[in-house]
Amino acid sequence: MMLDPALLAIPKACTFFQLRKLTRTVSRLYDRHLAAVGLKTTQFSVLVHVSVQALPMMQLAALLGAERTTLTRNLKPLTEAGWLTVAPGSDPRQRIVTITEAGRAKVRHARNAWQAAQDEMGSLLGPAALRALHGDLAAAQAKLDRLEQGVNQQEENDGA
Repeated sequence: MMLDPALLAIPKACTFFQLRKLTRTVSRLYDRHLAAVGLKTTQFSVLVHVSVQALPMMQLAALLGAERTTLTRNLKPLTEAGWLTVAPGSDPRQRIVTITEAGRAKVRHARNAWQAAQDEMGSLLGPAALRALHGDLAAAQAKLDRLEQGVNQQEENDGA
């Protein structure tokens, strides 16, 4: 059986494959550090966002780039641990996610582990490459957000 050379080139040329591989590698690095304080990267991210201010679930999901159903699953162990509460908002359909004092203490405790992961990334990539990566990621995200908003606007127009 002869392998198609065009198919063999896809993994190296595909942006999705490359980003997914990088994301998994970076996640393992951060998870390794945060595991020492009993958190996963996704949990730390939720706690940090909510430590700034209580947020409606939909807004928190948007900030995290997560689906609402995924966020609901991710909130469960955090509420069971007593680090967050989820309560109705002024609109009965709205749920507000709030950090507890125990959650604030967990964030303070986890910050050193997160900083160690940040420092390791900086050492591995170098400060200039890390700044460039952050800039490139922010620029790409902004462009993709506009694309996604356009798609959502088109779906609304098609449904009207």
